[in-house]
Amino acid sequence: MVESRGLALHSDGDRGDGSVKYVLTGEGAGTLFKIDEKSGDIHATKRLDREEKAYYILHAKAVNRFTNEALEGESEFIIKIHDINDNEPRFTKDPYMAGVPEMSDVGTSVIQVTATDADDATYGNSARVVYSILEGQPYFSVDAETGLIKTALPGMDREVKEHYQVVIQAKDMAGQMGGLSGTTTVSITLSDVNDNPPRFTKTLYEFRVAESNELGSAVGVIHAVDADIGQNAEMDYRIISSDGPGMFDITVNRSTQEGVILLRKPLDYEKKRQYSLRVQVENVHINPRFYSMGPFRDEASIKIVVEDVDEPPVFERPSYIMEVKEDTARNTVIGSVSASDPDDKHSLVRYTIDRRTDMDRVFNIHAGNGSVFIFRELDREENAWHNISVIATEFNNPRQTSRVPVYIRVLDVNDNAPTFATNYETFVCENAKANQRIQTVRAMDPDEPLGGHRFIFSLAPEAVGRANFSVRDNKDNTAWILTRRNSYSSLQKSIYHVPVVITDGEFPVQSSTNTLTIRVCTCDREGNMKLCNPEALTARAGLSTGALVAILLCVIILLMIVVLFAALRRQRKKEPLIISKEDVRDNVVSYNDEGGGEEDTQAFDISTLRNPEAMEESKQRRDIIPETFYPPVRRPVVLPASRENNGDVRDFINQRLQDNDNDPTAPPYDSLATYAYEGNGSVAESLSSLESVTTEGDQDYNYLSEWGPRFKKLADMYGGDDSDS
Repeated sequence: MVESRGLALHSDGDRGDGSVKYVLTGEGAGTLFKIDEKSGDIHATKRLDREEKAYYILHAKAVNRFTNEALEGESEFIIKIHDINDNEPRFTKDPYMAGVPEMSDVGTSVIQVTATDADDATYGNSARVVYSILEGQPYFSVDAETGLIKTALPGMDREVKEHYQVVIQAKDMAGQMGGLSGTTTVSITLSDVNDNPPRFTKTLYEFRVAESNELGSAVGVIHAVDADIGQNAEMDYRIISSDGPGMFDITVNRSTQEGVILLRKPLDYEKKRQYSLRVQVENVHINPRFYSMGPFRDEASIKIVVEDVDEPPVFERPSYIMEVKEDTARNTVIGSVSASDPDDKHSLVRYTIDRRTDMDRVFNIHAGNGSVFIFRELDREENAWHNISVIATEFNNPRQTSRVPVYIRVLDVNDNAPTFATNYETFVCENAKANQRIQTVRAMDPDEPLGGHRFIFSLAPEAVGRANFSVRDNKDNTAWILTRRNSYSSLQKSIYHVPVVITDGEFPVQSSTNTLTIRVCTCDREGNMKLCNPEALTARAGLSTGALVAILLCVIILLMIVVLFAALRRQRKKEPLIISKEDVRDNVVSYNDEGGGEEDTQAFDISTLRNPEAMEESKQRRDIIPETFYPPVRRPVVLPASRENNGDVRDFINQRLQDNDNDPTAPPYDSLATYAYEGNGSVAESLSSLESVTTEGDQDYNYLSEWGPRFKKLADMYGGDDSDS
C-alpha cells in the first residue's frame, strides 16, 4: 500500500534495495510537483498561489523498476494550499460617482462602496475588511462594516459648495496592525433643490415704445434672478395690475427665464401717453419642505412711455357701401367717405381713387370732402357691383396714406325691353286645322324686377286685320301661336312673318316687337314635317340669296388666283439660252432691250466679249440713228481700295467706260454691263477661248488638275479624253 507521509510516498513492498520506482500523475505532476523515484519524496517546483488554485488531485503508484509491473494499486491523494494574507482589499470601482440633494438631513445615504479580498475568508482574518474615511470629514461618514457613505453635516448648500471629494480606505485583518489596505475616491455632487426664491434686479423698469408698434411686438424685457438651476429656477411672470387693462401681456422665454412684455392693443399717443404696470414673478416648481424659506415670489413696477409717431389718416369706417340707380346722371354724388389725421397737428387730407380698382374710370371723388360721384354712365346688366379703393393722403406728408374699400351696388331700372327667349324655328302643315297650336314662345328680359317678371304677349296691331295666325297669352310668361284657318298652301305662300309684341309689367313699361318666321311644309297625317320648299329651307339655314351669291363669287376669284399663279410658275421654268458646258463664256454682257430678230447681226459688238488686246473696231447698229451731236458725259470711276494698286484692271474699266460714253450705239443707260476680266499677271493666264487660234481639241487641259481643289470643276470639264465628253 502506498502511503503519503507529509510530502513523501512509501510502499510496503519497498525493502530499500532500489527495486521500487515511484510514479506520480495528476494535476501539476511533472510541472508543479516532482517525486523522487527512489525515496517517494514530493517537491514543489514553483511558488503556489491559493487564489489561483486551492487544491490539486494527484495519483501515485509503486512499480518494479526492472519489469515496470505495478507492485500495488494506484492511490489518490489531495494537496491543499494553506492561505496566507498576501492580497490587499480591492474596490469594485475607482472612482465612485454619487450625488445627494443639498440641505439633506444628517445620515442621508449617499452611496455604498464595496471592497473584496482574494484571501480565504474561512481561514483567519485575512479576508475580513473594515472601511474608514480618510478625506471628506466632517461632511460625510462611512459605515465600517458595510461601506455605506452618509451625510454627516446638516444644511449643506449647493450654492455655497457643490462638489466634494471623499477618500475611503478598506483594510483587511479586521483593521489590525499588519493588515493590507486599499483606497478609492468618491466624487459627491450636491444636487439642486428649490431653496431660493426669484428676485427682480430692479424695483422699477421703464420702457419707451412708439405708438406705431405692431400688435404682438415686444415692448421690453424684464429679468429676475434665481440662485437655483434647472427646473428649480423656472419662473412665471404675470401682470397683477395695470392702468391700461388688456393693453399689454407678458410671456416667459424659457431659455433665458426672462419676461417679455408684448403689445396686445393699438397705442394712441393722442389718447394716452403713459402706462403703469405691476408685475409678479414666481417659481413654477415649489418644494413644500422649504416654504419656511419663502415667499418664492417677487414684485416690480413697470413704466411704459408712448412716443408720438406721424400716423396716416384714419377713416371713420372700415368699409363703405353705397347704392345708386343705373339711370343716374353723370356727376351725381352717390355718397362720401371721411378720414382725419389722428396726430395733434391735424393735417388736411386729400382723397383719390386707386385707379387699379377702377380701370374704366366709372367713378371719381372730390379731393377735399371725399364725395364720390358718377363719372361715366352705369349699366347694371353689365356690372351690378363696383368695388373700388379710396386713398386718403396727408397734405403735409404725402407718404402717410391709408385706404378703405368702397362697395357700390347698382340698382336695377326697367330699361330693357323683353325679347324672345330663343330663335324659334316654326312651321305649319299645309293640312293644319284652325286654332291649332304650332308653337309655344317664351320671353327673356335682362332686368331683374323685385317681384319677378310678368310678360304680356299680343299680336302687333298692324297685323290684326289680315292675320293668318293668332297669339294667345297664357298668363304664365308664355304664349301660344295658333292657326286661324284650316289649310295653307306652300305654292301660294311658303313663309309667313308673324309680329309678336312682348310687354313687361314694370315701370316704365318696355315693349318690343319680335318677328316669328313660320314655314309652310308638307306633313303626314300625324303632323310630322316631310318636305318644305327650297326658299323655306334657305331661310331655315339662315343664309339669304345674296349671301349665297357672295360665297360663289369668292370661290370663283380664288380659282382664278390659283390658275394665274400656276401660269406664272410655268413661265419661270423656261430653259436658259445656254445649257451646254461647251458654250460657257468668260465675259457676258446683258442688256434689257429687244433685239431686231434673226436678221439683226449687228445689234451687239462681239468685241466686248474679247480680251482688250484683241478687241475689234466698234461697228454701228443699223436699227437706230446715231446721236453723235450729244456731247459725251464723263463720269468718275471709284475703285475699291483693294483695286487701287491693280493698274491693268483700272485701265480696263476706264477703257470700257470711255468706249461706252463715246459709242452712240451703246445700250440704254439703265443697262448693266458685267465683265469677268481677271487682269494681267495671272499664273493661270487667260482661260478664255474667244481669242484662241487653235481649236478646242488641240488644247491640253490636263494641267488643270494640278492647280488644286478650286479648279477641280474645270479639270473635270476640260481635262478628260474625247471619249469621255
